[in-house]
Amino acid sequence: MQNTIFKNFINNEWVESSSQKTLSSISPMNKHEVVGQVAASDVQDLEKAIQSAHEAKIQWRKLGQHARGQFLFKVADILESRLDEIAETMTKEMGKTLPEAKGETARGVAILRYYAGEGMRKNGDVIPSSDSEALMLTRRVPVGVVGIITPWNFPVAIPIWKLAPALVYGNTVVFKPATEAAVTAAKVMECFSEANLPKGVLNFITGSGSVIGQGIIDHPGIEAITFTGSETIGREVLKAAAAKGIKSQVEMGGKNPVIVTKDADIEKAVEGTISGAFRSTGQKCTATSKVIVEAPIYEAFKEKLLEETKKIKVGNGLQADVWMGPCASESQFNTVKEYINIGQEEGATLLLGGEVLDQQEYKDGFYVSPAIFDNVQPSMRIAQEEIFGPVIALIKVADIQEAIDVANDTKYGLSASIYTQNISSFLKFADEIEAGLVRINAESAGVELQAPFGGMKQSGVGSREQGEAAQEFYTEVKTIFIKE
Repeated sequence: MQNTIFKNFINNEWVESSSQKTLSSISPMNKHEVVGQVAASDVQDLEKAIQSAHEAKIQWRKLGQHARGQFLFKVADILESRLDEIAETMTKEMGKTLPEAKGETARGVAILRYYAGEGMRKNGDVIPSSDSEALMLTRRVPVGVVGIITPWNFPVAIPIWKLAPALVYGNTVVFKPATEAAVTAAKVMECFSEANLPKGVLNFITGSGSVIGQGIIDHPGIEAITFTGSETIGREVLKAAAAKGIKSQVEMGGKNPVIVTKDADIEKAVEGTISGAFRSTGQKCTATSKVIVEAPIYEAFKEKLLEETKKIKVGNGLQADVWMGPCASESQFNTVKEYINIGQEEGATLLLGGEVLDQQEYKDGFYVSPAIFDNVQPSMRIAQEEIFGPVIALIKVADIQEAIDVANDTKYGLSASIYTQNISSFLKFADEIEAGLVRINAESAGVELQAPFGGMKQSGVGSREQGEAAQEFYTEVKTIFIKE
């Protein structure tokens, strides 16, 4: 795998970049291991990709929704046949454990089949007309050429939950993955390539964010753009889309709370908190980040949380007994270390973890032990800012109202959960919490492919992703009036 170079996929051909330069993808488990190389594309390559998508869009639209869905069924079968290989690549490239990587790849298969099924579902409505001799109806039509920019933390699921609806609803695509996960993305693209979509329908291009990502954002030939990633780039997407008058959809992360009430099942709450906070090394946009606990059970919850967190095995995600892998990159590793220092400087108490693991089998990777902070004030940076790592901020509150107030005290609003046995508490929480995804007696990080997904406040702007809601972004409504 070390010598494998993955090219761009443009107009159904795997082609070198104009620069003939490459970028290396480094394994976070061993910084000396090159997982693969991808094209370091330039603006000439991007022009070719966008032109290819434009040339293909009319015929792809005319093909019909059912036929487009059949292509996705083919891709799903191919991806499923390569599940183990692609999951192993994902683990090597971005560090999540192999069971998690297999689960994500299987989810990609399920997403493809879900949207393939959209090929047989309605794409409009008949509406009564005031003219009794007329027929009035609506049709959903594609927006055109869609730019897709995806992050490194879910290198199979996030690209597919954007690609699949974009394609089945009749759009053509220019897709740029994060460089840190571009080898995994290239292997997913091989599945689409093998399914023999018509020329130019799906174009895959790798390169730096400053050149290719920004190029997609600014290019007049992009007719809609969907982005998942940092808040900084998300704002650039929104500005550029507004200036061009095109659709945009951005997801920019979260600071996701879990509330534990005094009547909660402590064991269940601890289990969900650990899974939500530390699976995928906390590198989920829906990961649990601050844990807000009512005073009567605070000490008991904290004791159980520490006890169970100590059992976590950190290491190489390919090893069967490893529960948590490394940070996905040196940059993310440094960010996590910085926030652990910030928490201590702010006066919070580091109860457990937060240690850089750099001895023996850890010495060449980006490993840090899961961290738990106590004595956290809601205004502290570790309680306000997205860390995107295995760090929990514990906050003690007097009652459910204070808990909800603290949970809402953030600029983000992606996901939130509560553990309680009290009906009035979870109804109050569901009503008052400012988050797009609300979960009761379940971890904050659960997302189901058939349900709308997206955030409030500064977590996201634009229509929801996944499920039937995806149709809102990838199509426009055309009203048709027919009279003899």
